[in-house]
Amino acid sequence: MRVLLTGLAGFIGHHVGEAILKSTDWEIVGLDRLDGTSTQHRLTEIEDWEKHKHRVRFVWHDLKAELNGYVQDKIGPVDHIVHLAASTHVDRSILHPMEFVMDNVVGTCNLLQYAVVQQTLRGRLRKLVYFSTDEVFGPAPAQTRYSEWDRYRSGNPYAASKAGGEELAVAFHNTYRLPVLITHTMNVFGERQHHEKFIPNTIQKVLKGEKVIVHADQTCTQPGSRYYIHARNVAAAVLFLLEHGTAGEKYNIVGEREVNNLELAEFVAKTLDKRLHCELVDFHSSRPGHDLRYALDGQKLQAMGFEYPKGFEESLAKVIRWSVDHPYWLGM
Repeated sequence: MRVLLTGLAGFIGHHVGEAILKSTDWEIVGLDRLDGTSTQHRLTEIEDWEKHKHRVRFVWHDLKAELNGYVQDKIGPVDHIVHLAASTHVDRSILHPMEFVMDNVVGTCNLLQYAVVQQTLRGRLRKLVYFSTDEVFGPAPAQTRYSEWDRYRSGNPYAASKAGGEELAVAFHNTYRLPVLITHTMNVFGERQHHEKFIPNTIQKVLKGEKVIVHADQTCTQPGSRYYIHARNVAAAVLFLLEHGTAGEKYNIVGEREVNNLELAEFVAKTLDKRLHCELVDFHSSRPGHDLRYALDGQKLQAMGFEYPKGFEESLAKVIRWSVDHPYWLGM
């Protein structure tokens, strides 16, 4: 079995790659352009990398360009495609929306066209996973959790670009019968995450004794909330869906419980045995284009028999302690 994993050198991508190496005998072809927050150092730090590296082949390519014959020959035949490559940071999408359209819409279309060629010429493509986000649904009112096929209401250019790629994936399934399935994933955390993200950024600021900014409602009394999930749980869900998922379907990958960002910052400080310096800020005024609450319904995956390997608090505590021992991933 060979799997093409786009974005292998990215945060979530390298965790999915690690799960494949540890739990299967598959070969991985990693497709990445190695800019922005991507780095092959993530791969070389994987546990038992020396033992597994002979099963990994790396191909440099920017998906804004089509996968021409040369790139296709470098990749070779594959059984699965997991499309994780994307531009993801909301703040940057607000400043540079066209970059996100090119990476997440045009890039996805180029990959889907390549998959059609794979299916036509080699006929061995079993699954193509398009990795989408909870943000395509926009903010979730209190007590609301969105199901897989609910309507889109993107609150920022990043979300809209992921929704665009998602619709292309659906269209390619309907038009070309590509074996596409789609995941929506909540806020992912874990080892080797870029320090622009909330959890590593909070760890960094608590360690430095700096103020942590928590976005809240307009009254500055209700913090924003998320269903945080460790990248290893996400990787386990992806592997489960490669085996048990149905082409043409969508699946929500959801954290075990809702946590507001003030509670999360307090947990970080407590774990580090540090004092928390914190300020709640009206997110509408300070961060337009961002949503206060995201929430997905995870019953579909649960009903299929999938169980997440690790709990939230256990995973978060482990990441906090790991980050202290690897401060260079915090930008310190």
